[in-house]
Amino acid sequence: MTTIETNPTAVPPVQPTRKRRQPRRKTAATVAWIIGIVLLTAVVLYPLLWMISASLKPSAEFGSNQSFLPENPTFDNFVKVMEGVAGIPTWRFFWNSTILGIGAVIGTVISSSMAAYAFARLDFKGRPLFFTMMIGTLLLPFHVLIIPQYIVFRNLGMVDTFLPLLVGKFLATEAFFVFLMVQFIRNLPKELDEAARIDGCGHWRIFWSITIPLIKPALITSSIFAFIWSWNDFLGPLLYLNSPENYPLPLALRVFNDQTSGSDYGATVAISVLALLPVMLFFIIFQRFLVAGVATQGLKG
Repeated sequence: MTTIETNPTAVPPVQPTRKRRQPRRKTAATVAWIIGIVLLTAVVLYPLLWMISASLKPSAEFGSNQSFLPENPTFDNFVKVMEGVAGIPTWRFFWNSTILGIGAVIGTVISSSMAAYAFARLDFKGRPLFFTMMIGTLLLPFHVLIIPQYIVFRNLGMVDTFLPLLVGKFLATEAFFVFLMVQFIRNLPKELDEAARIDGCGHWRIFWSITIPLIKPALITSSIFAFIWSWNDFLGPLLYLNSPENYPLPLALRVFNDQTSGSDYGATVAISVLALLPVMLFFIIFQRFLVAGVATQGLKG
């Protein structure tokens, strides 16, 4: 008969311990943080919410009703806006702004990317000087260039056309976008260019097949800013466009205010809401590329 020996020094089995509950202070801090974020978001979005609410107010209510919500909400302002003004349909203003916005995006992306590739990858005489001069143009206010630019475009017969507002976009005159793309291209490994040259690629093939796909965040970021700046531009169209049928939306807002020697606040706010929708949609669709572009600025290739 066998006996089972017991070891008095054996360690007893460890009992599983229960997970400690999170302290109440941490939960309270999380709730307070969420409430703070919600309040901050409400403060930031308040102008937008007020604009949407005001667009539903009748024009006579703007002077008497100072509350956030309209007393007698109506869609008459949007109906009035869609009917047009001075015999010009509202869709014409949207079409003009769309042409200027898309033209600005195409011109900025093409010209700025090519100029950025030249500054970042090509070795030519005077490159540091030209790059410094380009960056120096950022210090020049637009108002200093108004008169000489207007004289040039008037002598060329381009006044009252879209050309003065688009020609500069195709000539890489936006130094901010060129500088942004230069920083992206400089962070790309030069070994990619050297491997492409071994395969017989020239600068154009390297630029189109290697550089452009790798700087997509910079291209999207530039497109977003170029579209928004062009869509919201008021001073440029005011200087160069004389015919109402060529007006973009920012000038159409002024037309709605001056059409009866008074101010139709309801129609003005309504068309402002409509003018804001394309910009918001454009930003929402491409915002992930904008975040990626900002996030990759600190990375080195």
